[in-house]
Amino acid sequence: MKFLAMCSTGLGSSFMVRMNIEDIVRELQLPDVTVEHSDISSAGPESADVFFVAKDLEDAAAGLGDVVVLNSIIDKDELRDAVKSAAARHGLT
Repeated sequence: MKFLAMCSTGLGSSFMVRMNIEDIVRELQLPDVTVEHSDISSAGPESADVFFVAKDLEDAAAGLGDVVVLNSIIDKDELRDAVKSAAARHGLT
């Protein structure tokens, strides 16, 4: 199972979200989840099982598949809930 955090350039905010997702994945003990980050223009539906994007990139992520839209990329509680939901949708919990 692969989670992909994306932003416009694939540098700052996607890397920060990736690190936070990795912390949450460890906390939830989801050993079968890998986490990467990327710019949104490089991602395709085959790039990951779950895609995490900020609200401003929601339209650009349409068609990728299981897209999680974050209202705030710095709200770790929102992210934790989103990771838990994604894990449940994919039968990991």
